[in-house]
Amino acid sequence: MTDLLIKLFIKDSKNISNFKVRERYGNFASIVGIISNLLLFIIKITIGLIYNSIAITADAINNLSDSSSSLITMLGFKISGKPADVKHPYGHARMEYISGLIVSFIILMLGLELIKTSVNKIINPQSPQFSIVSVIVLVIAILLKLWQCLFYKKVGNIIKSTTIIASSMDSRNDILATSAVLFASIFTHFTGFNLDGYMGVVVALFILITGTKLIIDTMSPLLGTAPSRELVDSIYKKILSYDGIIGMHDLAIHSYGPGRSFASVHCEVPAEQDIMISHDIIDNIERDFLKERDIHMVIHLDPVVTNDERTNKLKAAVEKLVAEISPKISMHDFRVVWGVTHSNLIFDVVAPYDLEWSDDELIDIISEKIHDINDTYNAVITVDHAYVPHSALEDPQKGSPQNTKRA
Repeated sequence: MTDLLIKLFIKDSKNISNFKVRERYGNFASIVGIISNLLLFIIKITIGLIYNSIAITADAINNLSDSSSSLITMLGFKISGKPADVKHPYGHARMEYISGLIVSFIILMLGLELIKTSVNKIINPQSPQFSIVSVIVLVIAILLKLWQCLFYKKVGNIIKSTTIIASSMDSRNDILATSAVLFASIFTHFTGFNLDGYMGVVVALFILITGTKLIIDTMSPLLGTAPSRELVDSIYKKILSYDGIIGMHDLAIHSYGPGRSFASVHCEVPAEQDIMISHDIIDNIERDFLKERDIHMVIHLDPVVTNDERTNKLKAAVEKLVAEISPKISMHDFRVVWGVTHSNLIFDVVAPYDLEWSDDELIDIISEKIHDINDTYNAVITVDHAYVPHSALEDPQKGSPQNTKRA
């Protein structure tokens, strides 16, 4: 059914890389959420008031908050789709995260208010009236929420939207909450023990848990999260596929919202290659990333001496000893300043934050081992830190380490 709705209501639905199509998905998901949640609210609030059930009323208010959340999500997608301007040269795509954060705080406040109301109901209980009608309504609500959960999940995965995926999680929690209300209604009817207020607290706790998790999920991309391993691997694979590129390092990816990425990287080219040829290769890579992936790529060109046998042999020896110290670290930007009485070996190593040694300790360890090779060798080492796990495409023995980060 979801596939049919997408085909009917979303123009050019398969072109998800287009930000306009992404906006259509977001608006469509929001409209579906507004309509379905408003319908559930009207039905539940009516039943809750008629049969004096605080749990059903609380669940109805939760659906109203979901409808309001969908409206805010729609506004967020609308604003995030605006093009860049003078004040916002990187676009408005992060508004999607901000709208999600607003929704999360609304959910949190509603949860706190519902706990207060439910506790008062426990202190001053009023027996709810049992009705087959209310049971049927709750069962229908559970089934509708199940469909809504699957709908949000599919749409969220298609456009990779954390906000819509969060809505799917919220719908999942609503299924559990409504099931708890249904259980309370049946339990109270057959045992005589008024479980209504307690289930109202349970529903409110579900809302609080959901709100808190949504706040964490929506704040993470605003603060800056690490790029996915899949994205890093795909960038490595594409760049290294160009003739004339022999290595790369210091990849940095800056996300300004879904589909709004800027990146920079150092690409190694043979030093003996004509500079105009190397520059042309770099231009082609930058142009291709923008055209094919909508990633604004800036590349720094690193010339690497490849025809000096003495340097290459020493580089291989240093790479080996670095790998022996720890498989978690790797090396790049290796060069040698040969001298009469001593030679300087200048290079960077990439180390994860959880390495057992500090940066200074690691430098001392590597320097000592290099000194063991030849006491006239002085190591000049810069330690970088990996912000994501090493790329599956990276082989530390080949001197193409990864040092990536996302802002």
